[in-house]
Amino acid sequence: MVDFVNAVDAFIDDYFNVNIPDVSITDVIEIFIIAYFVYHLLVWVKNSRVWMLIRGVIFIMLFFVLAAIFQMNTILWLGERFVSVAVTVLIVVFQPELRRALEQIGRRKITSLFTWNLLKPGAKKFDDSTITGMVSACYEMGAVKTGALIVVENDMQLTEFERTGISLDALVTRQLLINIFEKNTPLHDGAVIVRGDRVVSATCYLPLSDNMALSKDLGTRHRAAVGISEVSDSLTIVVSEETGTVSYAREGRIVRDVKEDELIAELKRIQNPDVEEDGTAHTSEGGMA
Repeated sequence: MVDFVNAVDAFIDDYFNVNIPDVSITDVIEIFIIAYFVYHLLVWVKNSRVWMLIRGVIFIMLFFVLAAIFQMNTILWLGERFVSVAVTVLIVVFQPELRRALEQIGRRKITSLFTWNLLKPGAKKFDDSTITGMVSACYEMGAVKTGALIVVENDMQLTEFERTGISLDALVTRQLLINIFEKNTPLHDGAVIVRGDRVVSATCYLPLSDNMALSKDLGTRHRAAVGISEVSDSLTIVVSEETGTVSYAREGRIVRDVKEDELIAELKRIQNPDVEEDGTAHTSEGGMA
């Protein structure tokens, strides 16, 4: 490795007359270690709600920058006092996320520390059979007015909400979903979280949306679907127990009473994000279609 680096250095020096600093094998290893930890830090931020909090911190920083530009001395004075306790405040605010991150590091095996779990470009997040199973189950349950709440995970992992339910590891099938949401069964209450082709958790608690623009006739199940879509990039399918209609929530909005082909198209967008959306408009609440 050292000989290769020296050879590259000599080649650049001879043909381009450029001197580069001496690079040792220790420097190369150090670069890889830093890259590894920076990568996993970014993945952790992406897969948690930390990014939303970071955006709030960035907004506050920009506010103080503007205050400095326009010489708002009182605000700057308050900002100086705020900085002295900012580190403590951030630790308190991020405490649950930091604890979970340290727990994940502690549970890792040594052999898995250097695995790069990257999704290949163009790779599908779940099979077509998973889409078929979910759609078939939803409309069969709707026909007999069995309520259901299915959260399909996208890029952001829902570990925080997964832990509120009962852990499962089962392949997504029509029969499994119908059995889970059958009335008076132990797992029927709450939401199911689907990651890839597997049901990872059932009876999960989801945050309720406080969006005042939502229709007043929406029940807890629908508000929970909108709530999880407001804090993640997931797609949540809702089967109404009162009407038997199938709806879905995404990006803080809910699209009600959708047909099978519409639901399949929406699942396809998550399955393969490289496929261009057709731009089909739907009637939705809580946001723009």
